[in-house]
Amino acid sequence: MTALTPTTLKRPALYGALILCALLTVLPFAWGVSGSLRGLDEIRSDPGALLPHHPTLGNFTRLFETQGFGRFALNSLVVAAMVVAGNIAAASAAGYALAKLDFAGRRLAFGTVMAALMVPFTAVFVTQFVITVDLGLADTLAGIALPGAALPMSVFIMRQYALSVPDELLEAARIDGAGEFRIFFGIFLPLAGPAVATITIMSFLTSWNNFVWPLIVAQSMSTYTLPVGLAATSQAAAHVTDYGLLLAGAIVVMLPVLVLFLCLQRYFVQGIAGTGMR
Repeated sequence: MTALTPTTLKRPALYGALILCALLTVLPFAWGVSGSLRGLDEIRSDPGALLPHHPTLGNFTRLFETQGFGRFALNSLVVAAMVVAGNIAAASAAGYALAKLDFAGRRLAFGTVMAALMVPFTAVFVTQFVITVDLGLADTLAGIALPGAALPMSVFIMRQYALSVPDELLEAARIDGAGEFRIFFGIFLPLAGPAVATITIMSFLTSWNNFVWPLIVAQSMSTYTLPVGLAATSQAAAHVTDYGLLLAGAIVVMLPVLVLFLCLQRYFVQGIAGTGMR
């Protein structure tokens, strides 16, 4: 019979802690799925139930029949595409320059990026709104996407990943007569796939789930994104929130992010690991 020692007890304790954390993480999602399959009266009578007593797809049916739902989804996709494209373009160029090019003010520029990471969004909210209005982008999808098109975190991730690319590889290309643009597009970007995948997931998630900024900038239903549109249409008569409809919308909103992460998770892990190599 094997004697119990601290070493043999450590693994079961670790597994138990991981299982507990996993359950605590999954519980809200399980409740959300359960709520999306229940009617409003059942949610009110037993809000804490994890299993629906009378499962129904009526919430999803009403959701897709909601006026403007398709428009909200299209707006969210367009805004997310602009945000992702802007972050990939800006972060790739800035990250490569900050990591691999020697120019005056490089440390100051990187320090500015780091300082921007520490500034909360609410501190620059009014300034960004005034700039958006002055540019004539209020109540437009471009105005919604503009503040998130070049996130400091994306620049930081790309810069840290660029540091892991061997300088010798780039110097060999320069000796062969390649210019910086050719090195950037032909050598660096193909190697930066994991960092690009990481930026894609993070910027898409930031844009897709954003609520406050689109709520302020979008002044008509034609420019509402999914979070704003669902919040507006989930109000039933007498200002009562239709929780079943709202939870069904939350499940639908979550699916594109889940699919994107499942498709890019291998590169996402490599990108996060690569940012900590230097």
